[in-house]
Amino acid sequence: MTEISMTEGRLRWALADGWTVARRDLIHWGNQPATVVFGVIFPVMITLAFGYLFGGAVKVPEGTDYFTFLMPGMYGMTMLFGLSATMIAVTTDAAKGVTDRFRSMPMAPSAVLVGRCIADLLHSVLVLAALLACGLAVGWRPATVPGALGAVGLLLLLRFSLLWLGMYLGLLTRDPGSVVALQTLEFPIGFLSNAFVAPDTMPGWLGAISEWNPLSSTVAAARELFGNPGWGGDSWAARHAILLAVLWPLAITAVFFVLSVRRYQRLDR
Repeated sequence: MTEISMTEGRLRWALADGWTVARRDLIHWGNQPATVVFGVIFPVMITLAFGYLFGGAVKVPEGTDYFTFLMPGMYGMTMLFGLSATMIAVTTDAAKGVTDRFRSMPMAPSAVLVGRCIADLLHSVLVLAALLACGLAVGWRPATVPGALGAVGLLLLLRFSLLWLGMYLGLLTRDPGSVVALQTLEFPIGFLSNAFVAPDTMPGWLGAISEWNPLSSTVAAARELFGNPGWGGDSWAARHAILLAVLWPLAITAVFFVLSVRRYQRLDR
């Protein structure tokens, strides 16, 4: 058997095992539908709260309806907030001994992580679809269908990269209590972006951090592709938002995919 054939065989093995693990999580959805429903409804509730409670107090680009401006930011924030959900799932499996049982089985080393990635990404698609429907219901509209598909693709690409970060953090701590610390950090990371406030209204150093925040790149790119108004800006990051919205997730995935697999393989050391 050639080296290429062996590599293809290992890849098929990993994908098959990964899908088996993903099916386990999908079956849990059917057994616990309330968890899935709440996960879908919660970002919709937050969006409506922001739009109707704070919309009149937030300054947006002139001539812009607040929901038109808000929705791309909420799409991006929802992808970020999925980080703690992934970490919770990983730490819960570790605490219950599920991860150790998987590791004792003859399966590909990456299968458990790939399965978790598939399941969580499908859940993110469901949540994003519900949020898009919410946006359409309150008057938000994308300019073109191809642009909207591109924006959705970039949002899911960010979520995909954060899946690997969440899995690595979950495997690193293996403590469900540590998720609270991550959930606390999600908000400042999310608000330190262009999702709700223009970076040029922040102190200079803070605005620079905000502009280079991966979330800012994805939100700015989504606004551009959706045809919705954004903050603009003259910085390199602001002018190349779409490029950064691709490069940031690819870099995060490349780093944390390797770290997650290595950490999984060394859990008993």
